Amino acid sequence: MKIASISLASCLLFFACAKGPGPGGTSTIEGSVIVEDYDQTFSTLWAEYDGADLDVYLIYGDNETYNDHVKTGPNGDFEFTYLQKGTYSVYVYSKDSTLQSPSGQVALITEVTIAENKQTVTVPEFTVFE
Repeated sequence: MKIASISLASCLLFFACAKGPGPGGTSTIEGSVIVEDYDQTFSTLWAEYDGADLDVYLIYGDNETYNDHVKTGPNGDFEFTYLQKGTYSVYVYSKDSTLQSPSGQVALITEVTIAENKQTVTVPEFTVFE
């Protein structure tokens, strides 16, 4: 009976320590944002430039709301560091070029997976509309 209790306690401790997506790891998610500046009807592109000082959000696993966010640097680059293995969603907000969203904005979302420790995952470049 004593051995069974110790075995059960060991199994519970092992599974309780298993970490999912989130902070505390050795991996990184990185990427960049560019901005395309259009007129009100999105028919004329006025300019394209690095997306400096924009918010980028990160969701751990299947959470409903964001768990972390960073601002892009002067050249539009961003990174989330010290992440565990798992699945993440990275997103930014953009003006809605279809003019269908009541708020005028849409979230551009990319899902990425960190499969190993010390891994750097680069997400495809985000293009946001202004």
